[in-house]
Amino acid sequence: MLSTGLPHGAVPRLERPGPLRDRVYEALLELITTRALQPGQHLVESELAGHLGVSRQPVREALQRLNTEGWVDLRPAQGAFVHEPTEEEADQLLTVRTLLEAEAARLAASNADSEGVRALEEILAEGLKAVEADDVDAAVALNARFHAKVMELAGNAVLAELAAQVDRRVRWYYTPVARQRGEQSWIEHRELIAAIAAGDEQSATRLMREHTEHTRRSYHARGDS
Repeated sequence: MLSTGLPHGAVPRLERPGPLRDRVYEALLELITTRALQPGQHLVESELAGHLGVSRQPVREALQRLNTEGWVDLRPAQGAFVHEPTEEEADQLLTVRTLLEAEAARLAASNADSEGVRALEEILAEGLKAVEADDVDAAVALNARFHAKVMELAGNAVLAELAAQVDRRVRWYYTPVARQRGEQSWIEHRELIAAIAAGDEQSATRLMREHTEHTRRSYHARGDS
């Protein structure tokens, strides 16, 4: 087992075409956001290059980019480490997420048609199945799909662009509490769908705000469970 400690099958295949450094960056970012690479974990260029089947140069370039974006810490004479988010960082990010998602829910309630509501219901059904099967990875991915669909139904391109900038960090923070949130998260999704289907902007806003606040509080309380 290499010191990077990647679970079997966790390393994504690098799709072609596209600049190699960009594909290595995307692969490493996916491993970080899904926590296959854990916060604080030492990242050895040669080992990551071996996992990904590339030379060390694109790995070095990807790590430098990830450092600039706050995903990786480059420490002099020590190397690269997955960033360990502080409680303050998490709180700030999840607070901004609440603001964006609450407005998206309001707009979705105003704009969504029956097809959009049906799409949300389909994701809800899949999410409940994932929770029942204790498939955390699937539950996290489906949670992201649900919120992305609400954002799409909002119909505001600028809001969607801002949300996309924080989406991966939301996944990063949500993964450790996904099992804890479990079925309750999807019950809250169901209530939100009902408000959107009814065109109730006020209720949709309130429910989304409460929903995202529950996740924020769960993240901060995760060490107490």
